[in-house]
Amino acid sequence: MEKEKEIRLIVRIVNKDLNGKLAIARAIMGLKGISHRTGKMLAQKFIEEAKIDANTKLGEIPEEMDKKLEDIILNPGKHGVPSWCLNRRKDFETGQDSHLIMGELDFGLRKDLQRLSKIKSYRGLRLGWGLTVRGQKTKSTHRGKGGVIGVIKKEIALKMKASPAAEKKEEKKK
Repeated sequence: MEKEKEIRLIVRIVNKDLNGKLAIARAIMGLKGISHRTGKMLAQKFIEEAKIDANTKLGEIPEEMDKKLEDIILNPGKHGVPSWCLNRRKDFETGQDSHLIMGELDFGLRKDLQRLSKIKSYRGLRLGWGLTVRGQKTKSTHRGKGGVIGVIKKEIALKMKASPAAEKKEEKKK
C-alpha cells in the first residue's frame, strides 16, 4: 500500500487563503486580479521553475516553494510572462508594465478614476455620475438608474389624469 501524500487544505499565498485541494492554476485564480488565462501561465512558469509534475495540487507542494510561487505571482515580468498577459500595461505614471493583484488593483483603479474626474474628461464625468461611458443606450435598458420611459398602465394613467383635474375643480369652487 502506497503512502498517501499529505495535502495542506489551506495554503496562504499573498496574504490570502487558497484551496489546497485544487490544481495550482485553478487555486491561484482565487486571488483578485488573476484570471483563468493568467493563472494558467503563472502556474506553468512555477511548474517549470520548481520542476514538479503538472498535475500537482497546490496543497501538495512543500511550504518552502510557497515563496517561489508568491514571487512569480507578484513579479510575472521577471519570470518571462509576456507583457500582453499583464493587467497594467504602460502605467500612466511610470510607463512600466506590471501586474496588480488584490488591494493594489483596487487602489490603482480608484487612482485612475480620480485622475479622470479631476481633469474633467468625458469618461471621468460619466463614471462619476454612474452612467455608461462607451455609447450604450440608456433610455430603455440601464440597470438601476430609474424606470423605463414609455408605456404606463391604464389604472395609473387614469389616477394621474384624475388628480390634477380634481384639484383644479376644487380651486374654482373656492
